[in-house]
Amino acid sequence: MFTGIITDVGEIVALEQRGDLKARIKTAYDTSGIELGASIASEGVCLTVIALGEDWYDVEISAETVSKTNLGDWTEGRSVNLERALKVGDELGGHIVSGHVDGVAEIVAMKDEGDSTRFTFKAPKELAKFIAPKGSVALNGTSLTVNEVDGCDFGVNIIPHTKEVTTWGTAKVGDKINLEIDTLARYVARLAEMSS
Repeated sequence: MFTGIITDVGEIVALEQRGDLKARIKTAYDTSGIELGASIASEGVCLTVIALGEDWYDVEISAETVSKTNLGDWTEGRSVNLERALKVGDELGGHIVSGHVDGVAEIVAMKDEGDSTRFTFKAPKELAKFIAPKGSVALNGTSLTVNEVDGCDFGVNIIPHTKEVTTWGTAKVGDKINLEIDTLARYVARLAEMSS
């Protein structure tokens, strides 16, 4: 489990396609405190650490994960949002995030509003019903609050701090974004479906 509070911006330093996609991610995390098999959310996708070095870790990414996320677009040199898994007693600053991406949204508009930037995203039609104003979403692993919803489009404001400490400062219209809907929204919709 994660919170959607990004704690490092890593860099993809190597990619290798063999049965699955293998990626090496450079990190500022103290890798001596990471165990093999640990979960680290990378762009919001929960990935398992399979090897470690002084300032990097390796993960393997299944074809299923590549097909459901933006990880297939990874290139060497790309920056990625990182978050280590929650430990008992950690502060829950965002919202509960599983690292199980539901689909890929697209940035369709960006507009500066004061020092913040209003992003408009287009969600896949089958996920749009789970996105509500003032609800939470995880976008590329970042816990964000939805401002408004219009069909499949929804907007969020991203403040300067978030743009500085995540990859959001380099985002642009047309980017594909990993979208994880709020777990609570998923269960509420399922209960409503079952009672009708």
